[in-house]
Amino acid sequence: MNVAISAHKGDVTRRAAELLGGVRVLHRGLNSPLDAHQLLSDGLPAAALIHLVGRLGVLRNKESLEKAVGMSLRTLQRRQEPAASARPLSLEQSARTWKFAEILAEATQVFGSQQEAEAWMERPAIGLEQHRPIDLLTTPAGAALVEDFLRRLEFGVYT
Repeated sequence: MNVAISAHKGDVTRRAAELLGGVRVLHRGLNSPLDAHQLLSDGLPAAALIHLVGRLGVLRNKESLEKAVGMSLRTLQRRQEPAASARPLSLEQSARTWKFAEILAEATQVFGSQQEAEAWMERPAIGLEQHRPIDLLTTPAGAALVEDFLRRLEFGVYT
């Protein structure tokens, strides 16, 4: 992997970790995608998802949240209860939560603020054939499309 791509991935990893509460919530530092893999394999702490949701503005509505992390609002509310919050998220829930945090971190860098990034995720995008980025996060293929489009935006390649 080229050095610039590797450094970029490390930056995205660190920014995503901060969106999830950083060392205080994750109980470890993340400096590389391999660190993130190990954390996700062990299961993200439920507090990481709760922290992320607490930092959302535009995307805090029920429909967007469910699409972004693949969890109903009711399930999220149950995860905030003391008994449920002690259990880590499942591998699938951890992966979806992490991917959303990564994409939000990348979009925040591209658009200059988290508020702008969240607003962008809610709007149809020409480069995504008029799909809303948030709607594409329901599948790995859709999330990859959003990530690719963000990279193209970052480097000024719109088509």
